[in-house]
Amino acid sequence: MNAPAGLPPLPTVADVEDAARRLRGVAVRTPLLESPLLNERLGGRLLVKAEPLQLTGSFKFRGAYNRISRLSPEERQRGVVAFSSGNHAQGTAYAAKICGAPAVIVMPADAPAIKIANTRAYGAEVVLYDRHKEDREAIGNRYARDRGMTLVPPFNDPYIICGQGTVGLELTAQCAERDITPDAVLAPASGGGLISGIALAVKSRLPDCSVYCAEPHGYDDIDQSLKAGRIVSHSANEPTFCDALMAPHPGDITFGVMSQQLAGAVSATDAEIETAMATAFHYLKLVVEPGGAAALASVLNGKVPCANRTVIVVASGGNVDSALYSTIISRTPPV
Repeated sequence: MNAPAGLPPLPTVADVEDAARRLRGVAVRTPLLESPLLNERLGGRLLVKAEPLQLTGSFKFRGAYNRISRLSPEERQRGVVAFSSGNHAQGTAYAAKICGAPAVIVMPADAPAIKIANTRAYGAEVVLYDRHKEDREAIGNRYARDRGMTLVPPFNDPYIICGQGTVGLELTAQCAERDITPDAVLAPASGGGLISGIALAVKSRLPDCSVYCAEPHGYDDIDQSLKAGRIVSHSANEPTFCDALMAPHPGDITFGVMSQQLAGAVSATDAEIETAMATAFHYLKLVVEPGGAAALASVLNGKVPCANRTVIVVASGGNVDSALYSTIISRTPPV
């Protein structure tokens, strides 16, 4: 790991490759999907990396397992604690279970019911909090201190970043197997763990490929940070239904990677994300949660054009309440 002056040590592609070796035979190698009909509509070639088919329904399992599997026997016995609106919660809970470590997960009381229920089903102790009045980091740190647990951060950790980066290694390998040379790769972003790891992997294999992150409209802290050259918090005062993409700002490690590797950040409105969810269902038969559809939405809305190009988007998760999902796809036409 290395870093420019003034930044913490940053992970490298070698660290992502090490994570891939650790995850081999444990994580799912998710497919790279495409639809000839959708390609025809867009006038280009669009491929979707289907992380809703990953264990626990999102990419988050990759980073959590890469982190927890490296704990000492004593650390595993004391257990782990994490805070999350849902996908990191589930990934951490299941990774802890298969590593033999107890887990406490701090979740907002208004998180999607399916995410709370699944986290408990994986064997974790769920601690609910009021996201408007309480500090989840303070609660998590208290459990870490009082019980001697290891904190598993949602994004700003080298092992987390590198575990998520295995998505990028897989998609570049899948491109090579099919003789595909993408012009751009996009993934949803909140704190930046997924896109940081993907960028490390993709730029090492495909240096001419542009890598972008996709954020919900108004929650554009990464875009603001990249433009300012320093970490900036978003000032969103309107809610978004992308509950997985609501971090107030990137971490110092993720920002360090993104500032070196990304071509930029794009965004999509909730309405555009609904269209992307319906499009994924209609053309690919893939269930994608709101936050997981931000990158697809950013291509469909033209922020990163697909016409006469080859573009890959990561659908990062599929953990969405069935009632919300059925409402969206029944009222929203695909592109």
